[in-house]
Amino acid sequence: MDAGVWDERYAGRDLVWSVEPNASVAQECAGLPPGRALDVACGEGRNALWLAGRGWTVTAADFSAVALDKGRALAAEQEHGDRVTWQQADATTWSPPADQDLVVLAYLQLEDGERRAAVRTAYDALRPGGTFLLVAHDRSNLAEGTGGPQDPTVLMTAEDVLADLADRAPEVLRAERVARQVHPHGTHARPGEQAATAWDCLVRCVRT
Repeated sequence: MDAGVWDERYAGRDLVWSVEPNASVAQECAGLPPGRALDVACGEGRNALWLAGRGWTVTAADFSAVALDKGRALAAEQEHGDRVTWQQADATTWSPPADQDLVVLAYLQLEDGERRAAVRTAYDALRPGGTFLLVAHDRSNLAEGTGGPQDPTVLMTAEDVLADLADRAPEVLRAERVARQVHPHGTHARPGEQAATAWDCLVRCVRT
């Protein structure tokens, strides 16, 4: 998959994702003191803008120029939008700014080798003591969950991500499969509407 595919997906007027942050990102980052953060594969910037609203200075990177333009437009409507720097970059090959306090990778969809490169590059951008957080579609979601990519080569498990970082020896705080409730018509259910379960993998660790 290349940037052009994602440009086409983001080209519509509506947001592909919600303006609200991913629930796991919000839960895991809410208690962290603000500092410098990277949002890798940021899409339209929902997590980056949420972090900025909590006092973080954020570099938001994605390889889709269209997604970044939509993120900039959202940022222009928010008083904290100037806390986000938007950067077009390939997560597998870029050289991110160093000494970050937090790195977030949310729903990065790459095959094993490219994922490993992106994960290791992102982790290495942290300062010692910085937090690494990855949330992604779990491989089990294909058979046991709902929605998400239907290509098993871009799905992963928490164990895969820990293997990517094995020689870095991070302090692992969480590494597990987590449930995410999905409503057919968006974030909020309509009366009588039943939510379905999607399965994500979540890895949170600290650079040693």
